[in-house]
Amino acid sequence: MTTTRTLPMTVPAQDLPPRVRIHEVGARDGLQNEKSVVPTEVKAEFIHRLAAAGLTTIEATSFVHPKWVPQLADAEDLFPRLGDIGGVALPVLVPNERGLDRALALGARRIAVFGSATETFAARNLNRTVDESLAMFEPVVARAKADKVHVRGYLSMCFGDPWEGPVPVHQVVRVAKALIDLGCDELSLGDTIGVATPGHVQDLLSELNEEGVRTDTIGVHFHDTYGQALSNTLAALQHGVTTVDASAGGLGGCPYAKSATGNLATEDLVWMLDGLGIETGVDLDGLTATSVWLAEQLGRPSPSRTVRALSVR
Repeated sequence: MTTTRTLPMTVPAQDLPPRVRIHEVGARDGLQNEKSVVPTEVKAEFIHRLAAAGLTTIEATSFVHPKWVPQLADAEDLFPRLGDIGGVALPVLVPNERGLDRALALGARRIAVFGSATETFAARNLNRTVDESLAMFEPVVARAKADKVHVRGYLSMCFGDPWEGPVPVHQVVRVAKALIDLGCDELSLGDTIGVATPGHVQDLLSELNEEGVRTDTIGVHFHDTYGQALSNTLAALQHGVTTVDASAGGLGGCPYAKSATGNLATEDLVWMLDGLGIETGVDLDGLTATSVWLAEQLGRPSPSRTVRALSVR
């Protein structure tokens, strides 16, 4: 790959934010869906390379019970290996108070809880109802906030559910507002099975605003099952959203929702944002090289179109 890229040509569009923060989820959401366990040293190297490429928020791992996500069973071993990454936020997923204890013991200062907008997915993912899961999160968030730890609330199945079908906007808004009311600093709206379309995205964002959820507390997390992730992201940017989740190389899915395919590839997102003149601080060539390297470790090509295009030039 050459570092003298002249494309994409920068052509700004009106009424878009000047800068977007990419919440990189490849090391957690991406690798948790791998069939085989990725060695801890490879995960650590992956995160270091992502940081070197300019990503400033890199979700590192998850403190769930190893029985449920064996691919991330090495959280206690991995997280201390990242202490030399200065200036980069390293959030971790915690499902309950036990997970919080484990994360805090290692010095984590940013955590995330993971809820569902639908009852079926809540039962399959958390073995609880939606309201029971919120009750489980309440002491986690309260303890984290008391310790001045930043809390992100993930909300899955915001646009459609493989078992329940369409998810009413008011149903999503209720759970989203509940997460904010618990004390979450940030809310990530997940299109877990990739069925959202731009009008649906803007309608949900508008309804959240009407219920008092500020746009600057919202991030979006799109999967590319139907090729809509970038168009949905653009719709969110037009609404004023400035935090976008993405996964290097397009890794990931969801182990509890079989129809969930890969996340929006970070490289595809950066290509679009570069073309729009929106700052991210990410070096696309360095990021692409990182995804090519990881694909070699995993033994298969990256699904990202941008990675494939840039790596054969």
